[in-house]
Amino acid sequence: MDAFDVIVVGGGPGGYIAAIRAAQLGLKTACIDEWKGGDGKPALGGTCTNVGCIPSKALLQSSENFEQAGHHFAEHGVKVKGLELDLATMLKRKDKVVKASNDGVAYLFKKNKVTFFHGRGSFGKSPSEILVGKEILSAKNIIIATGSSPRALPGADFDEKLILSNTGALAISDVPKRLGVIGAGVIGLEMGSVWRRLGAEVTILEALPAFLGAADEAIAKEAAKVFAKQGLKIETGVKIAKIESKTTVKVHYTVDTSSSKTLEVDRLIISIGRVPHTEGLNAAAVGLKLDERGFVAVDADCRTNLPGVWAIGDVVRGPMLAHKAEEEGVAVAERIAGQKPHVDFNLVPWVIYTAPEIAWVGKTEQQLKAEGIEYRTGSFPFAANARARALGDTTGFVKFISRADTDEILGVHIIGPFAGELIAEAALAMSFRASSEDVGMICHAHPSLSEAMKDAALAVDKRALNI
Repeated sequence: MDAFDVIVVGGGPGGYIAAIRAAQLGLKTACIDEWKGGDGKPALGGTCTNVGCIPSKALLQSSENFEQAGHHFAEHGVKVKGLELDLATMLKRKDKVVKASNDGVAYLFKKNKVTFFHGRGSFGKSPSEILVGKEILSAKNIIIATGSSPRALPGADFDEKLILSNTGALAISDVPKRLGVIGAGVIGLEMGSVWRRLGAEVTILEALPAFLGAADEAIAKEAAKVFAKQGLKIETGVKIAKIESKTTVKVHYTVDTSSSKTLEVDRLIISIGRVPHTEGLNAAAVGLKLDERGFVAVDADCRTNLPGVWAIGDVVRGPMLAHKAEEEGVAVAERIAGQKPHVDFNLVPWVIYTAPEIAWVGKTEQQLKAEGIEYRTGSFPFAANARARALGDTTGFVKFISRADTDEILGVHIIGPFAGELIAEAALAMSFRASSEDVGMICHAHPSLSEAMKDAALAVDKRALNI
């Protein structure tokens, strides 16, 4: 039996980062992961690297390049004749990006002396024993980082040919003429955007009555307007009655109290969320507690009900975001080593990598109204930002929300170019409990998109300089 200080079950962003940090702290560490690449070899990085964050961003970039060449290069004086889509090459590039990330994690394991076992890890006879293949491992501390799986719609199982999860959505071999998407969340909007740019007629059906209900209302309203202009058809308040699939897919549904509608498409992506992945973990045998939704039950520090057993990432409560899992992984490794780290879940940024990008951190206006907190807002449009004009991408705006009495920043919401990069400044400022005035007093480079952050912060006190 091989003995370790720490065994991490799962090699996704939470798992591999936890393993690396534990090893850095001098703990003898092993990581177990079962992902395989197209070549049958280990593919470290979990869902995020293999069929999530990384390949989707690769396709988003490729499809955006195709759209720019076909519709926007001319205004820059760049004329493109005979534009063609080579989808096979685009998909191969996506696979290369994924493989580079896989190899990067493997390199980091080697560099930090993390022992890797390829296979599915499960509890053995006790909470300190992990089985992987014929190997029996033991450790003082076990970190469960098994991630999540796509949630299926009853009566519409994934076949990854006509009815697709995020996995199939990343590997469609030909552009469908008609594409349906159920779910207008991050995955639905990103995948819908990819295939719309490449030529598909895309219809997105959302069960919730409001579009992007988790985002600030002003951002959601702007996003709906922009996506409609781009050609994404989005219906909200949808109730699915039945899905039929033969050579095409027929979705029978109603909207509010309307009569039944039918959407016929060549492919259907179902993106209605994800469920914690605990299958095969043998949790019941060792008494590991799961909550009523199937998540591993943990306290604020990611401790489970079993001594020495921790859980992080998608398999526990909180947002299913790779960077949230990473922060939990680092924190747990440091707690095992006797340190006292802290993760503020209120400052976990959200990003949707559409065009325009959408990003936010902290509270929305609707949340603050519900909580009865007095606040002030300031907004600044990218149309008034010099760098955005030079880029030719002036869609959207930056919005700051601050406490009315102290000016402390409570939330920052962005829709526009490189929103996913700009939001980091907001997260940093809020982690130090900065005021909007503090951000407004910082010298930002000119011309830069970040100046929109400065002007939006100044706008809270009606002091914006460029509008």
